[in-house]
Amino acid sequence: MERRSFLKKAGVGIAAGAVAMPAIAQNAPTIKWRLASSFPKSLDTIYGGAEHMAKRVSEATGGKFQIQVFAAGEIVPGPGVLDAVKDNTVEMGHTVSYYFYGKDPTYAFDCAIPFGMTNRQMDAWFRYGNGTKLMGEFFAKVNIIPIPCGNTGTQMGGWYRKEIKTVADLKGLKIRIGGFAGAVLSKLGAVPQQIPGGDIYPALEKGTIDAAEWVGPYDDQKLGFNKVAKYYYYPGWWEGGPQVSAYVNAKKFAELPKEYQTILQLACADAHVDMMSKYDARNPTALKQLVGSGTILKQFPKEIMDASYKAAMEVYAETSATNAEFKKVYDDYKKFMDDQNLWHRVAEGSYANFMYSKR
Repeated sequence: MERRSFLKKAGVGIAAGAVAMPAIAQNAPTIKWRLASSFPKSLDTIYGGAEHMAKRVSEATGGKFQIQVFAAGEIVPGPGVLDAVKDNTVEMGHTVSYYFYGKDPTYAFDCAIPFGMTNRQMDAWFRYGNGTKLMGEFFAKVNIIPIPCGNTGTQMGGWYRKEIKTVADLKGLKIRIGGFAGAVLSKLGAVPQQIPGGDIYPALEKGTIDAAEWVGPYDDQKLGFNKVAKYYYYPGWWEGGPQVSAYVNAKKFAELPKEYQTILQLACADAHVDMMSKYDARNPTALKQLVGSGTILKQFPKEIMDASYKAAMEVYAETSATNAEFKKVYDDYKKFMDDQNLWHRVAEGSYANFMYSKR
């Protein structure tokens, strides 16, 4: 058997289906859910994560449990997903929690914070640290169960209409960015703008904004940002390993048969790995194509990175002083991340840096 085909068929969702199918096909109820995504259909990576999960659930239940995925705007706007799940307008959502920073900055820990953990570190915190417990307790207040269901890996620093050389160049810069990153950049004089993904291109084209961040080469190329901004910066220090999550209405989850609950969780885990793999596979080609078509690739100067880090630490201290829930999660998150970084710089980091130097 061809290896890739075998691996796909041996995936989490299919494996769960192979074990549970006989009992499910005979006795389990037929259930149809709706899922509201925060992303447009054009992004087959991040929007596709929800479709991948829904497909696995259907396969594992013999079609008995169907989850229909709706793109941003089809039922609710992208930023409306949390409220839609909380209020049971839909049974599920697929989104990133820093969209809800304005409700409470603590939400951001389910996705990413500036100078935060990478994808692997986040997975370790959720599976073997206190991530699942702490975020589960926090989301329970709004009747939601968050389940990791994707990650983009470290993102790019965005598209700029002019070169950014010093911290002074950030003053007055109108940049599409939100959440914690926006709060940090505000300290450096930038002017954050909250703009949905579908509206970024025209805003950049018209000069309504001077810069915008989204995800990385594959998605950014699809959205055409290289046609309206020349400079492409890295790294996206505000998103070292942003997790995408499935939000499940807690009451609806409790009503599911135990087998369906397990299958849903396993399908999310499979989609979680699949999304990261897809980005890793597709970003290199997209980046080469962008540079080949005239994009100017730039690394943020150390001066800007250092100033941004300092500003981020100030924001965390200020937020911790006024938000006890935030402080509780941040203290645990930070301690876990510090240990992770200590370990990763020894083996992973030294090996990676050596290999990068040989390319």
